[in-house]
Amino acid sequence: MNGRGFTLIELVMVIVIIGILAAIALPRFVDLAGQAEQASTRGGLGAVRAAAAVRYAQNATSGGNPSFPALSASDFVGGQLPANELNDQTGINHTDSAVSGTATSGSAGWWYITGTTTDAGRCGAYSDGTIDTSSW
Repeated sequence: MNGRGFTLIELVMVIVIIGILAAIALPRFVDLAGQAEQASTRGGLGAVRAAAAVRYAQNATSGGNPSFPALSASDFVGGQLPANELNDQTGINHTDSAVSGTATSGSAGWWYITGTTTDAGRCGAYSDGTIDTSSW
């Protein structure tokens, strides 16, 4: 008999091998979107921190009182505040004290301590209430 094609056993073995590979690879990519959101938010936080440092340096070198002034969209490239992917907000909440843990904000993506207090210049990211950003 001169048969052409694959036998049932060969087809089943290929399906089993593909299933095993999928079972091994799938857990690695399950939370890829969540990791991307965190990485994007960390990048935005870096931009906020850089803008705060630049504004402080401008104040310190202009002969005035070195302080951390409020940030606005004009302090960022393109006149746009960076987006916080964890809570889908872009505003900066100017505050007197640090926000910790999983604090959320419905109107701001970032917190920034202004003024001349000992914590002045610290910046952080709000989260969606589930991700602890206090160590960022």
